[in-house]
Amino acid sequence: MVSPGALLAAIDGVGADRRRGGFSRHVFDDAERQLREWFVEQAERRGLQVTTDRNANIWAWWGEPGDDAVVTGSHLDSVPGGGAFDGPLGVVSALSAVDLLQERGFRPRRPLAVVVFAEEEGGRFGVPCLGSRLLAGTIDADRARALRDPSGVTFAEAMSAAGADPSRVGRDEEALRRIGQFVELHVEQGRGLIDLDRPVAVASSILSHGRWRFRFSGQGNHAGATLLADRRDPMLPAAELVVAARRAAGSVADGRATVGRLVPTPGGTNVIASTVDVWLDARSPQDADTRSMVADLTGAARELAAAEGCEVEVVEESYGDTVHFDPAFRDRLSGLLDGAPVLATGAGHDAGILAAEVPTAMLFVRNPTGISHAPEEHAEDDDCTEGAHALARVLEHLDH
Repeated sequence: MVSPGALLAAIDGVGADRRRGGFSRHVFDDAERQLREWFVEQAERRGLQVTTDRNANIWAWWGEPGDDAVVTGSHLDSVPGGGAFDGPLGVVSALSAVDLLQERGFRPRRPLAVVVFAEEEGGRFGVPCLGSRLLAGTIDADRARALRDPSGVTFAEAMSAAGADPSRVGRDEEALRRIGQFVELHVEQGRGLIDLDRPVAVASSILSHGRWRFRFSGQGNHAGATLLADRRDPMLPAAELVVAARRAAGSVADGRATVGRLVPTPGGTNVIASTVDVWLDARSPQDADTRSMVADLTGAARELAAAEGCEVEVVEESYGDTVHFDPAFRDRLSGLLDGAPVLATGAGHDAGILAAEVPTAMLFVRNPTGISHAPEEHAEDDDCTEGAHALARVLEHLDH
């Protein structure tokens, strides 16, 4: 078996971000395309048959592609300045699990596939889990084609430049029919396992979560020549919204609200902004609480904007209800893995999108820092190897 750690080391230089630290790997950019090519080469080295579906997701098949397959995998893209494990660990662990099974002489009775989903983080086009959302039809194909990256390039244009056909994106009944069961391994994004002193866990649920863009519009002007009384500065309500989001999350049980991105236009140091875009990420265990939190913040944003003589437009860019993974499937895997603990997660995943369509489960590998979406994200080599062994046991078990 080639260990997950060795496979991660092989791609360590791809997409390294010198400015932010960590890695920036976004769908169809040079780094992500290098990783796609690397995955195809690794899959073919193991005798797997590689195809790419119409939504830019890559499938590596052990045996002939077919219905009712056992499928595992994750993603290769990252958030801006992300860690080395979020996404790639699930992909390399799947390859390592195939190694283990092949070394044991295992031959699957059912089709078995490793999948790499496109644009899971939404780091380029703003919608998370875009590849799996398109596959499942939970995002309109026309809307997806029209999504723009920060440079103004549309998803359709980026797809075409990568040699894919954007006219074919959308719900893929054939691909969905082929998934009998899906299991995604992922680095833990939290510190539940380090506190439990266990290397591997099984997921129970994913918090409801979404992204909203607040665009505050005012009047661009000169920073020195414009009196305070004459200003319509959209940065003020934008800044106040950041503070309001933190307070709103604190009023909801286990709520989370984050502003991680704020873009003023035109963005000059000595210029009063004409518009300020603020992206809100809101989450909680209860769908109603998440919606209520965003509704309250939308009302607050309108009041804050009006007080400064500005306007605000609010657009929902993505949303997902709370996901509860199938309890019987979850408990079956926990028992198979020597009573692995069952943990909820606040992070979204492709498995959460697929859960409404097919039996789905997740495995988590211990993260001793508890940090994710940052360069300090980590998992020890021994724990990664333990995760690959656990995944191999699951795949072999599900084949029967």
